[in-house]
Amino acid sequence: MIFVDELPFPTDSSQERDALVNLLEHPKLVSASNSFEAMQEVKFSASKECALQGRWVYLFQREFATVDPALIDFIGTDEATTCVGLVIRNQRNGMTSVAHMDSTKVVDTGLTQMLSLVVDKNFDVDLDVHLIGGFEDVSPQQANGSTRSKTLAEVDGYSFPLCTKIIETLRKRQEKFHIQTLYVLRHNTRRDSQGNAYPVFNGFLVKTSTGSVIPASFDRTTRCPDEIVRRIRVSVSYEDPTWNAKLLETYDTQNDRFVIAPCSWTLWQEHYALTLQDLSDEEILLQCSSSPSAEGPEFVDNLRRQWDYLTKQPLWNLTFPMRHPRVFEWTADGSWKRCLFSPQDSWNEDGAQTSLQRT
Repeated sequence: MIFVDELPFPTDSSQERDALVNLLEHPKLVSASNSFEAMQEVKFSASKECALQGRWVYLFQREFATVDPALIDFIGTDEATTCVGLVIRNQRNGMTSVAHMDSTKVVDTGLTQMLSLVVDKNFDVDLDVHLIGGFEDVSPQQANGSTRSKTLAEVDGYSFPLCTKIIETLRKRQEKFHIQTLYVLRHNTRRDSQGNAYPVFNGFLVKTSTGSVIPASFDRTTRCPDEIVRRIRVSVSYEDPTWNAKLLETYDTQNDRFVIAPCSWTLWQEHYALTLQDLSDEEILLQCSSSPSAEGPEFVDNLRRQWDYLTKQPLWNLTFPMRHPRVFEWTADGSWKRCLFSPQDSWNEDGAQTSLQRT
């Protein structure tokens, strides 16, 4: 059940898209969006010059993590265009779960995954919710005026159906969700002089001790550990039945360490990578992005680094021997140490053997 201004949001609407539009126009949520947009974006870095210091968990696309504020200071994500970041925080104990959702298919099971360590089967607990990301890749006016004979992406784009599905699922669940931020779609859209749409913000950071959410972007030093392997999991997970309709597991809440759950891929992925490597940057954007004009400057380079890994490491079981996860623990100096399960489990991101991996 969804609450706004401490009152249940009406649930008698026959159209879920109407419920989303009404929430976007709710005075409290409009005010929250205006306040969020007025914030200065934090450039999060592992360097000592960064104003925010502490332990953090970073999430890539389709990943989720639940963190304990006694152990983790910040949790966040970025690089979102048509994706939506979802934050759920237990008001009583501060347990916070964040997901970077990229498809309507992962919403139902994904919410169950997120809530498993947040509510502890207590449906009476009050949960703060923040939705940030997605933009008007197709405007609601165009969507409402289109025929349903077109594909979903042609009619509604990607962001609108995803936001609609999240709101629909929250409304149908038994838990008490208090929506605090709904910075999505038109609230998160800016346009250039030609009328092209872009997200205002592509990421955010949650301060776990208070639950405050601020716009943020991350550099490569903070998108760790195991950046390339985790990026690869995003695309190959759609062909791995283990992850059908699920969010990708990333962080072990109880043991405070990263556990990169295994994912398999086929030799076709190597062939696909070799083919795409020959394309121009513009062709890669058109073929690999749901919003080519809105991607950040690192998008193509990140893809090329993934394809380079796949061409050097086409066999998934060399990355995840015996389908073991890749485990990383904190070190005293704040970096990450790879924990090896076996002598064979010792491959770095370049496809070469090593005794220990640090990111």
